[in-house]
Amino acid sequence: MPKRDYIPVAIKRQVIARAESRYEYCQSPLNYAAQSFEFEHIFPKSLGGKPTLDNLALACGGCNRHEYNGIESFDPMGESSVALFHPRPQKWLDHFRWSRDYTHVIGLTPVGRASVEALKLNRPGVINLRRLLRMVGEHPPLGRKE
Repeated sequence: MPKRDYIPVAIKRQVIARAESRYEYCQSPLNYAAQSFEFEHIFPKSLGGKPTLDNLALACGGCNRHEYNGIESFDPMGESSVALFHPRPQKWLDHFRWSRDYTHVIGLTPVGRASVEALKLNRPGVINLRRLLRMVGEHPPLGRKE
């Protein structure tokens, strides 16, 4: 059985607080998530990434599984390979926006478009969750509106 990296509880708490209890890619709130949360290695363990605060992101199982160990993907409009969204140096609103009804994440840049496709940020279950959360005033997240 492979050895798992131990992430101290204090770092886990910092990751959750920094993410404002939302998954850093699909923006689903931790308290209403349909999938379990994970501490995702932005630069994958398989490529030498370490479980440090700067290399960890709060992610849902769906986004994390679709990303797997990827660090780049194809921009569907430019047909070139680009780095995936990195939530530490990059800002979500620089690369994404919400659809008019706030149910779909729309990539604005090559990084945003590639990330939407690679991580499947608009999976049917996530869209349904956003729709329901919007109805009860829990979506979109504050600061993530246009």
